[in-house]
Amino acid sequence: MQLNKKPEWIKKKVDLNSLKAMNNMLKTLNLHTVCQSAKCPNICECFLKNTATFMILGDICTRNCTFCAIPNGIPQPPDTNEPINIAKASLKLNLKHIVITSVTRDDLEDGGANQFAKCIDEIKKLLPNSTTEILIPDFNFNKNAINKVISAMPNVINHNLETVPSLYKKVRPMANYQQSLQVLKYIKESNNTIITKTGIMLGIGETKEEIIKLFDDLVLMNCDMLTIGQYLPPSNNHLILKEYIHPDVFAELKEIALSKGIKSVASGTYIRSSYNAEKHFFGHI
Repeated sequence: MQLNKKPEWIKKKVDLNSLKAMNNMLKTLNLHTVCQSAKCPNICECFLKNTATFMILGDICTRNCTFCAIPNGIPQPPDTNEPINIAKASLKLNLKHIVITSVTRDDLEDGGANQFAKCIDEIKKLLPNSTTEILIPDFNFNKNAINKVISAMPNVINHNLETVPSLYKKVRPMANYQQSLQVLKYIKESNNTIITKTGIMLGIGETKEEIIKLFDDLVLMNCDMLTIGQYLPPSNNHLILKEYIHPDVFAELKEIALSKGIKSVASGTYIRSSYNAEKHFFGHI
């Protein structure tokens, strides 16, 4: 059973008017955002500031993570116009730091890595002074696919662990914790000028000891940046929420992660991988 009573710190105002202009522009260019597809609680705030996280390779995922609102099934082929349209949208929004993620595409030989690279290339052509941050799937640890992304030279490559290893079968049944760690390690070892980043969510049954062990694992992988946020179920059919984490706990975990050697940590109830990503990035560098 889901927790029903929300504590006082779980509050987020919704301004539907802030969604209209962004939705219209995205529809015109046939683009998706993870803000919409994942039902992010920060969507109104971000759209009102003319920021969004683009989601490439469609809006159907080939995996079945139990926390995620994005539907799984058989996706459409990649849209060849998507890279240039993302660059055009970024220019229209005057974005200085452009964040791109994707659904997982296990149906594609390279997992969609080439589409990521094309998006980065088009952004660099149209917005040469902007920075890029991409949130990638694990690509089944296909090094050739990961190399395509690295060669495109984004400023940040993010790959989310999402949770502690003991919860993977329940939360990410088609993923592997150690493999995700190796993705982060491989990126840093391949090009240490690229900032590596990951994110986790809390409130689904993890223990403090497990979280701290995860911090230690990230330090061993030389991961630069970490986001820690509260899991909020997108519906009653998704992964069950076990606990609302108090803001003081998020603050404590941030200090622990920093003390362990992770260079930059954003931790709080509404922190998400790409929430205030520009501020996080420029604060880091």
